[in-house]
Amino acid sequence: MEMEFVLTESIGLLIAALLVAILARRLRLPYTVGLVLAGIALAFAHFGGAVKLTHDLIFDLLLPPLLFEAAIAIHWHELKRDAAPVAVLSVFGVVISAIVVTWGMTALLQWPLAPALLFGVLISATDPVAVIAMFKDTGIGGRLRLLVESESLFNDGVAAVFFALAFSFAQAGETAAPGLGNFLIALAHTALGGTVIGLICGGLAILVIGPSHDHLIETAVTTVTAYGAFLIAEHFGGSGVLATIAAGLLIGNLGVLAAPETRKRTKLSDKGRDFIVDFWEFAAFLANSLIFLLIGLTIAGTAFTALGWMVLVVINLLVLAARLVSVYPLCFLFQGSRWRVPLREQHVLWWGGLRGALALALVLSLPPDFPLRDEIVVAAFATVSFSVLIQGLTMPWLIRLLGIKRQDA
Repeated sequence: MEMEFVLTESIGLLIAALLVAILARRLRLPYTVGLVLAGIALAFAHFGGAVKLTHDLIFDLLLPPLLFEAAIAIHWHELKRDAAPVAVLSVFGVVISAIVVTWGMTALLQWPLAPALLFGVLISATDPVAVIAMFKDTGIGGRLRLLVESESLFNDGVAAVFFALAFSFAQAGETAAPGLGNFLIALAHTALGGTVIGLICGGLAILVIGPSHDHLIETAVTTVTAYGAFLIAEHFGGSGVLATIAAGLLIGNLGVLAAPETRKRTKLSDKGRDFIVDFWEFAAFLANSLIFLLIGLTIAGTAFTALGWMVLVVINLLVLAARLVSVYPLCFLFQGSRWRVPLREQHVLWWGGLRGALALALVLSLPPDFPLRDEIVVAAFATVSFSVLIQGLTMPWLIRLLGIKRQDA
């Protein structure tokens, strides 16, 4: 009976998502914003309860297809062309943002270092789930979309790696904090380990797909790869996020996006190539719908007053300031080079750096006895709420104000 109730509620959520999708298109409202608002409305209507937003639901079920769908759509030659700014923004952007937020939480709000650092790391990465959905809504393409989506995709992996390391160090205690050598070893194990596992899984998938010529088998192999790379990497202490991204990039560029002259080597059928793209777009739509509806349901039940509204305002301003400090100075490094990022695109990188599913998955993974755990959860949900509802809702207006047209390169 319990399983039947969960299934019934899940179908109900999907029906709500379909209605929101239709209404959002007519009202020209960002789909993700509409989903969150619908989730809040459903909560006030006392719908929901069987399906809850948890770390395991996001991390193990909904995140892999979203990461994989985004990764298989990135052309390697385009990514290679802008690898420098993407890498700098993805890695150093997260580090700078985490430092600024951590400093602000300790200096302005007097939080202890460990919870401040954990919050700073988990909230510093822009979320590909929210960002990619937003760019699909606004119709922006070209180099700007590549920069924003690639950065959000890779800094997701960077933030997940740093969060795992920061949590381990916080659990060990300041007196037992490891030195730089141990930190680098742990970083290499988590980041490189996850990437290598993803590449191995992606390579094996290409080999298995080769002789099949059946679009259903080919799609099933990519499904196993997306989830398998994630779960295997997590099992061995690597980054599941980076593993799925690496597998998706490999399969995308050697199979789905392969040039006509190289398609004979991959053996991926034309029907399979089209079906895989459509399948993962549909899977991402379902995952997006559930995530943002559940975010809305959870937001409605979050006691934001526990921290106080002024504290929440300070936290959101701090996160915005950290993003500003990490975007504009890093982009200035490329001024005068072939990687130059125009100022109007820097504005989009700053304001379009939405937070979403990853931050919530990470914060929900904290054990109940972690210092200031409830405060960190409330702060994370408040930041995600502001990010999706305010930044997401105003992004189309900002894009029009900046004169950026659909499919603008």
